[in-house]
Amino acid sequence: MSYRGGVEHLSDDVVAFLSEGTRTGLLGYLASDGRPLVAPVWFVVDGAELAFNTGKNTAKGRALARDPRVVMCVDDPRPPYSFVQVQGIASTGEDPKELLAPAPSRRTPLPRRRAPRRTGYEPGRLA
Repeated sequence: MSYRGGVEHLSDDVVAFLSEGTRTGLLGYLASDGRPLVAPVWFVVDGAELAFNTGKNTAKGRALARDPRVVMCVDDPRPPYSFVQVQGIASTGEDPKELLAPAPSRRTPLPRRRAPRRTGYEPGRLA
């Protein structure tokens, strides 16, 4: 399932920031009991929309079907540690072509990265 979040206007500076390299956005959404949740997602910028995908039966998919209000925070981990926050309403689609159709402003999605392997106890790390 693909999701697109439209906002009224993204400035050229914001689009440039969001489009630079491959960044992971932190998607904020609401659980069924109203708790705020955050999950990392890869996204692409298409004009005034951010597009990402997830399964409709995942926690994110079920939450966005209930309440499509979202926030995406994307940061730059290098000094001076800037970030962008975008708020909007997610819309869904079942057709992958909706997300992957060619457009001049769209970046090519990259293959899924593997998470680093944890090899045991690390002091200071929460499980």
